[in-house]
Amino acid sequence: MSTSTPGHQFIDGSYRVGGGKTVKRINPATGDGDGSIDYASLADLNDAVNAAAAAFPGWSKLTPGARADHLLNFARELGARSQELAELETRQSGKTIRMSTEFDVPGTLDNITFFAGAARQLTGLAAGDYAGNSTSMIRREAIGVIGSISPWNYPLQMAAWKILPAIAAGNTIVLKPSELTPGTSLIFAEAAHAAGIPAGVINIVVGEGADIGEALVRHPLVVMSSFTGSTAVGRHIMAMAAETGKRVHLELGGKAPLVVFKDADVEAAAHGAVAGSTINAGQDCTAATRAYVHVSLFDTFTTRVAELMNSMILGDPTDPDTDMGSLISYPHREKVTAMVDRARAAGATVLAGGRAPDHPGAFYRPTLITSAAQDSEIVQAEVFGPVLVALPFETEDEAIALANDTPFGLAASAWTRDVNLAMRAAAEIQAGCVWINEHIPIVSDMPHGGYKASGFGKDMSAYSFEEYTNIKHVLISHDTDAHKQWQNTVFRQR
Repeated sequence: MSTSTPGHQFIDGSYRVGGGKTVKRINPATGDGDGSIDYASLADLNDAVNAAAAAFPGWSKLTPGARADHLLNFARELGARSQELAELETRQSGKTIRMSTEFDVPGTLDNITFFAGAARQLTGLAAGDYAGNSTSMIRREAIGVIGSISPWNYPLQMAAWKILPAIAAGNTIVLKPSELTPGTSLIFAEAAHAAGIPAGVINIVVGEGADIGEALVRHPLVVMSSFTGSTAVGRHIMAMAAETGKRVHLELGGKAPLVVFKDADVEAAAHGAVAGSTINAGQDCTAATRAYVHVSLFDTFTTRVAELMNSMILGDPTDPDTDMGSLISYPHREKVTAMVDRARAAGATVLAGGRAPDHPGAFYRPTLITSAAQDSEIVQAEVFGPVLVALPFETEDEAIALANDTPFGLAASAWTRDVNLAMRAAAEIQAGCVWINEHIPIVSDMPHGGYKASGFGKDMSAYSFEEYTNIKHVLISHDTDAHKQWQNTVFRQR
């Protein structure tokens, strides 16, 4: 991948040419070559973890205010490179420049400033006397070196989600971004160091999951593994972490339902379904993938969704008028194509899309499918492309049951004008986030994470600090003599 960086590792405050193999890059939106990436060796990874371990004592002992100042400086430094980040994000991932400019980069900057403030709220609890003649209190402490693995669908934002709560809490980190999209993660680390965050606090190693990723999870100095990606890989990481009792934080796959009740604004729901299913070309764990629509609205809804999908502009992601960019790669498009083809062969109806357009790049038309069985692959499995399946329902209870009828539970939306129905749906749908009359907004102040096979633990918000801190109970005795009775239960005073 063409970048100005002298190497594709950022270790202990500087760039490094990786000691592993060199791999050619393809721009997914054009099919053309886009430079190359050098991968890390195991020695590079070890150097990165050692640098993080060496930086931990000094960084963790800074006051929260000092870490907050560093993060505010970082936000200014990274903000000055907004255009560079947006252009690189689009080139490496195939997403639209509008998405990169208006969502990815601003969202990342907002995340930095949020955690700058949140760092100063990392308080323990000063409590009363629980044991008699004593004061109990809570200390919240950083845990050490974090090993994180981020995905290719939102390279810059996922780097922020992994790095910021970890370092705001006083930890240091080694991040392995996807080998398909490492460029903006490297700039993220470079800008942080330029802003004054000490060398070794943030380290980036690039390589494949099967070697560098696994080695990062297994490294003895890494005390916690954080991963965003598929459920299958998440389970494998859990098994590896269990060997040494490492803490694990997982944000995994999704199959988000969009439930349209009979009193809903069907036009708004149709627009929400199209935006929610085609965001980032559908390569989003929270994307709307299953629309359950009351039978009285079903035909109106599906007709309108098909019209809107057919009107979307696919093409050059650098053109601000483009509505949807490409998928991440040709092999990934083949996976999406195969799943739609299998659904069609099983009897499902494709009302829109269902094919790749006739031009270069890993594009796939926004797709609407009906007449699929609830237990079919296209309804149950994550496609990770711009594919929405619509199915009718008759009763509220049926809708909730269908919405919950997958292994996943990351996000969902419910569409209704009835506030009581909205509250019931929010309570009964099994997902980490339930939007009402909207689908997809995510903000730094609120937690993001899943139920069931979608993982556990939270990204963003103050709740994410629960993942990256240890809680310590400190008991201070007021009167040593008062505790002799308790001590005598252990041994007689002599």
